Amino acid sequence: MAQSVHSVADGLRPIGSHCIHKLRDRANLEEAARALLKHLGELKRPYLTQVEEKLLSLIEQEFGV
Repeated sequence: MAQSVHSVADGLRPIGSHCIHKLRDRANLEEAARALLKHLGELKRPYLTQVEEKLLSLIEQEFGV
């Protein structure tokens, strides 16, 4: 069975392109944001969905990364 490869063209972003761990270390991070980042960091797939990407972008904007 061939493994599916996702790309930016699919609307899916590689997880490695984000500073999830850097964001999680910020002292002023709210509990809900920290929980979401923890979940994203534990994903077993190497990409983010469009919704996950939007949520991560919002956290980055809110906490100045």
